[in-house]
Amino acid sequence: MGSLTSSKSRPFHQPTPCTRTHQIGALALVATTFFLTRLFDQSFNPELQSPASHPTKPTSISFNPNRPFSWPEPGYGSHLNLKIYVYDENEIHGLKLLMYGRDGNISPDACVKGQWGTQVKIHKLFMKSKFRTMNKEEADLFFVPAYAKCVRMMGGLKDKEINSTYVKVLSEMPYFRLSGGRNHIFVFPSGAGAHLFKSWATFLNRSIILTPEGDRTDKRDTSAFNTWKDIIIPGNIDDGMTNGASIVQPLPLSKRKFLANFLGRAQGKIGRLQLIELAKKFPDKLESPELKLSGPNKLGRKEYFEHLRNAKFCLAPRGESSWTLRFYESFFVECVPVVLSDQVELPFQNVVDYTQISIKWPSTQIGPQLLEYLESIPDKEIENMISRGRQVRCLWAYVPESQPCSAINGILWELQRKVRQFHQSAETFWLHNRTIVNRDFIPFSHWKPPMLLP
Repeated sequence: MGSLTSSKSRPFHQPTPCTRTHQIGALALVATTFFLTRLFDQSFNPELQSPASHPTKPTSISFNPNRPFSWPEPGYGSHLNLKIYVYDENEIHGLKLLMYGRDGNISPDACVKGQWGTQVKIHKLFMKSKFRTMNKEEADLFFVPAYAKCVRMMGGLKDKEINSTYVKVLSEMPYFRLSGGRNHIFVFPSGAGAHLFKSWATFLNRSIILTPEGDRTDKRDTSAFNTWKDIIIPGNIDDGMTNGASIVQPLPLSKRKFLANFLGRAQGKIGRLQLIELAKKFPDKLESPELKLSGPNKLGRKEYFEHLRNAKFCLAPRGESSWTLRFYESFFVECVPVVLSDQVELPFQNVVDYTQISIKWPSTQIGPQLLEYLESIPDKEIENMISRGRQVRCLWAYVPESQPCSAINGILWELQRKVRQFHQSAETFWLHNRTIVNRDFIPFSHWKPPMLLP
């Protein structure tokens, strides 16, 4: 056999030697191809474009009044598909205590008002939900109704009673033990959050907590809010502002008397005290009246919203906790909320770009510079922010899920992401035939409450 390099065995022309000119040409071709490919990709994929060309990240809300609100598909699925079991008040011994107090004389109608009203509203909406199931076996999630904050505020139970009652209630729930509480939902709607149940860290450290409260570390070593498992919900706005026939109507910007306002009690909080002092120095720009919550000079709800609507910006500083109802209320009087709470967590951040509808200012920079900054913003920019906020505020309203946009729909979408095919706990075990047993090999169907909690 001839040599591979033999001219007789290779009836081809010898290749042209590679010169420096060829090398330069090849490099130029590669560079041109890369540039054109990158340009082509960017024209079809906006996410690959530079931040300068797209300074605002697209959101799933289209700020267009002609387009209904829609939840994003990535990570959530294309439609809601979940089943929620709602515990009946007569099913679990102790639930009635957490709902009506030791004497049973606290009314849900009384508890639906105020900042903790979401615990009643969410319960009622889940009771009527098309996603409710009466079959525990097919449930994805379990909702535990309790109006504990209201019951406590109205003298129905003391802190120790709330704690012991919760523990007893949980011991009556085999499905809670089965999952270690991972698929059970609790609502803690006040500034205290889950700390209202003092043993929450022991018993609810894996459960889903619905709360407006994202931080409570000013008074406690740890926050009860966990970004992995819990859901931030909107505060409870007066129904008279969210039901379409508002208590008061927004004013045109040109008729608003103040640049900004702060309506709230000082509560000894430094940020609030600074705002009150700032209002004294600049009374023509910042309104901060002393609020009377009782007595003959008590500010009625209509008067409260009339004050709130009379400024272009509504200031929302931290109070006893990081969240404030004023943030949500501002959208319904159409003033731009200015968040002065550094640790605040806001709801539905996967679909709402808050930079388009609000301002967050460092709480360490409360002073004349804040008013100067707000005064520099053109009215047209303010109008644009108000217009965009007008389309998002439906997410703060606790209305039936049949509405195309509501707080409960947002919560349901968030809950769907919490659904798992399987939940385990440290006290559940399984065998080859899929039988779930405890550590004494007793099948789940034979577990008898009360039981030790995982």
